[in-house]
Amino acid sequence: MKRTRFGSRDRLSRDAAELQRLAAGLSESGGKLEDAYWEAQLAEVVDSLLKNGAEDDINTALDRLFEANPRGHDELADMVESRAETNRLEALGQTFDIQLFAAPVLAWSRFSIPACPLPKSTLQALAVQLGAHVFGGDARLAIADFLFSPDQLPRSFCDTWQLTRELGEAALAGNHLAVDTAGMAETNRFLSDVRYIVGAIAVPHGKPLFRWNEADGNREASLKDWIKQGSPNLEPLLTGCAWQPLLADSYHAACRNADRLSRPYSLKASVAFLQTMLGLMPADIRAVVGPCYDRRMEEYRVSLGPTTGDEIYHGIVWPLLGAEDEATDAAGEIEAVLRETGVKEVLFLDHHFPMEFCDDCGAPLFPNREAELVHAEMPEQPTANSQVLH
Repeated sequence: MKRTRFGSRDRLSRDAAELQRLAAGLSESGGKLEDAYWEAQLAEVVDSLLKNGAEDDINTALDRLFEANPRGHDELADMVESRAETNRLEALGQTFDIQLFAAPVLAWSRFSIPACPLPKSTLQALAVQLGAHVFGGDARLAIADFLFSPDQLPRSFCDTWQLTRELGEAALAGNHLAVDTAGMAETNRFLSDVRYIVGAIAVPHGKPLFRWNEADGNREASLKDWIKQGSPNLEPLLTGCAWQPLLADSYHAACRNADRLSRPYSLKASVAFLQTMLGLMPADIRAVVGPCYDRRMEEYRVSLGPTTGDEIYHGIVWPLLGAEDEATDAAGEIEAVLRETGVKEVLFLDHHFPMEFCDDCGAPLFPNREAELVHAEMPEQPTANSQVLH
């Protein structure tokens, strides 16, 4: 998941300067003991800023470090994410570690993909299956009663910290969390998208967080059991959709994994969509792939259309994530996914395309085989519902 950037102050505050100093010290540490020294101090400052809602100070320090000290930036980003998605609470004379989690679901549909409240019966069933197959035996569980789209997830580190605390308190009280949907962002409509179940676990300090932390558990078995036992509870929520549950994990790790896996899923979904809506078989589809740049390479844009013409029916954006750059073999992965779906004609363009969007609707423009950026348009069909993929 891309780390959110907000506007930063021109003048460096004392707290932002201290974050920079501590993160730089941690990045230069030469051993575990020194790591622990810097980490303890950095965690204390980050916790204070998250609690006080000082998002600007955090982002200012991240922005300055990104330019001046990339290793320090990564240390600070890891620390802020970690402290935003975890907490420690006292209850009944015992200390509990709180971990925010997300359980992503990849979905596609020619209709709208729901982002909706979760019924109480569904919450209880999901909690039972997650508790049995994903989390440690001593974990207490609370789930937010809403199936989130990416647009509706917390927008800042401070918001994430607040949600972690609220869900942690709910878990210790044996409740789920009622989400206030007033003012919630509208969901952008895409053919393929991700939906998130978000919750938190409260675990006695020192006990296993996840099933795979226990001696007889592993991730593969947890995922298999979650898909088998959890899927029936998701089916009523995703009517008219094809969907694939992913393994629940700590919040930021789960979101990043969903971002990564949603890219090939979107390619496969678009090929299936064209086959379903137009009867266009994969072998009759031409894919055109072009890299798009801002100050650096940001993404590939993939166009899909018939091999017998120049039309572009659909487009998919394949963003570069994290440390990926133009040296990463994303092009090879794109080609492998397309070949797997049965697309035989794949054209890679050796151009530096700009990040252009339609002036009228704001949709990204996609390359055709003449190396021009054009609007993706479905042919006139009574049942066709033209949408833009991620």
